[in-house]
Amino acid sequence: MGEQEVSHFLSALAVKSRVSASTQNQALCALLFLYRHVLDQNLGWLDDVVRAKRPQRLPVVLTRQEVKALLGALDGVNWIMASLLYGAGLRLLECLRLRVKDLDFSSNQLMVREGKGNKDRRTMLPAVVRGPLTAHLDRVRQLHQQDLKQGYGKVYLPDALARKYPQADREWGWQWGFPASQLSVDPRSGEQRRHHLHE
Repeated sequence: MGEQEVSHFLSALAVKSRVSASTQNQALCALLFLYRHVLDQNLGWLDDVVRAKRPQRLPVVLTRQEVKALLGALDGVNWIMASLLYGAGLRLLECLRLRVKDLDFSSNQLMVREGKGNKDRRTMLPAVVRGPLTAHLDRVRQLHQQDLKQGYGKVYLPDALARKYPQADREWGWQWGFPASQLSVDPRSGEQRRHHLHE
């Protein structure tokens, strides 16, 4: 294939076949690899190729009535978590991985650790959640006390923290805000402990 055939092929993908931008880009990269690394030819003339355009998509946002209906259909822990997802702008795993120490009721904030891009961030704690979340944490504390009495009560900590603070895995502040109802075996350590709720 020469310059004309390659240009025609790539343009036809975008214009006639209406492939996505990523599909056309994949074909372009394959041809560039073939010509540069196998045939030792430079394809500088590819600048004239018609490129498929990436669609500009707007995010789907629920109306206030839809949010009200959705939250109205939930109760208990599910309502608390959904309210945090919506009111604090959390992703599902960010919510599930909240630890007790991440919830700051005095300043109405919560700390998201290792969120998107492995970054930490602070966000607001919605006022509507304060009361139910406090009552929920009281029940979680009782569950943690029972686990400690039965010889469990340890929570997973990242390796560096577990080595630096060997007793921290039993402390209240490090416990999951939304623990699972059952104990399970941690595949990393083989210990039986309570993990956070599964997504």
